[in-house]
Amino acid sequence: MAKKMHIQMTVNGEEQEFLAEPRELLIHTLRERLNITGPHIGCETSHCGACTVTINGKSVKSCTMFVAQANGAEVTTIEGLGSPDSLHVLQEAFKEHHGLQCGFCTPGMITRASKLLEEIPNPTEEEVRFGMAGNICRCTGYQNIVKSILAAAAEMSAAKEAAE
Repeated sequence: MAKKMHIQMTVNGEEQEFLAEPRELLIHTLRERLNITGPHIGCETSHCGACTVTINGKSVKSCTMFVAQANGAEVTTIEGLGSPDSLHVLQEAFKEHHGLQCGFCTPGMITRASKLLEEIPNPTEEEVRFGMAGNICRCTGYQNIVKSILAAAAEMSAAKEAAE
């Protein structure tokens, strides 16, 4: 058994500190150790994107990252984007525009989409499709996912203009 190391990270704004084997995968740390179950374990090869989280401002597939690599990092999961009482604009858009069916891919989709909209605040349909290419959905056919992201982008843009 490998020697455990002291891990410190901020997850959804909360400081976390624990001992873990350096080779423990971040997805397992989140789900099993920290009880943050929004990110899902899908393919465990980084192809599906169900485990997508944001680490230090970048989209990362947590099934192929060791917890040791996240030591000292700021991690945001779907739980850090909104709450049942106060949905993130993307969560609301996915709900309103039927961007989900079974919901398995949705946390990773929304987490990645939030970074995409930070990177490109007013994306075209083509930019959304390209930016979301690393996240796979087996149910929806993507049209409503794209529609949801574009609707959220428009709403976020309108809110920004109104604030200025």
